[in-house]
Amino acid sequence: MTRPWVFGLTGASGAPYAVRLLDVLITNKVPVHLVISRHGWRLLQTESGIESHEQLVEATGGDWSNVTLFDDADRGATPASGSAGSAGMVICPCSMGTVAAVAHGTSRSLIERAADVTLKERRPLILVPRETPLSLIHLRNLTAVSEAGATVIPAAPGFYHRPTEIAQLVDFIVQRVLDHMGVDAALTPRWDSDA
Repeated sequence: MTRPWVFGLTGASGAPYAVRLLDVLITNKVPVHLVISRHGWRLLQTESGIESHEQLVEATGGDWSNVTLFDDADRGATPASGSAGSAGMVICPCSMGTVAAVAHGTSRSLIERAADVTLKERRPLILVPRETPLSLIHLRNLTAVSEAGATVIPAAPGFYHRPTEIAQLVDFIVQRVLDHMGVDAALTPRWDSDA
């Protein structure tokens, strides 16, 4: 049986990244343990007009047979345990508050605890922060999570593929996340130095 990816969605700006990533994981039948923070739900509403679980299901294709939703307040849920195997964890978008919590191991929520477990079990942890400018505290916390084994993929899309719409910018970042998750999906053209 394929191990699930834990997917944390927090309150940093970037809901379109999260919705698109979830959609691609669902389409590719990747098992997902989804945890959305209180601020993550607010973000979905503000940036994507998604106000409920039902609307999120609809926005991501309607078939959640490979998704299990967990309450972020339940620090005893499956993703909180190292003995509950997972393929790894992605937090997209990842607020700087969450980065700080992961960097210092505070584990105040299920997302934070699951990230702590992911690091201690030496599983892949992918953080997708979206913040600018970065303070020295942000930079130190990002350095700490990187030193602990996390991969940091800032939500900073490239332009060499000459995007003409927002969806292409979103796909650029989602493609990079999928690459690090080992999910084979071709959303954007690859770099070609001869092009």
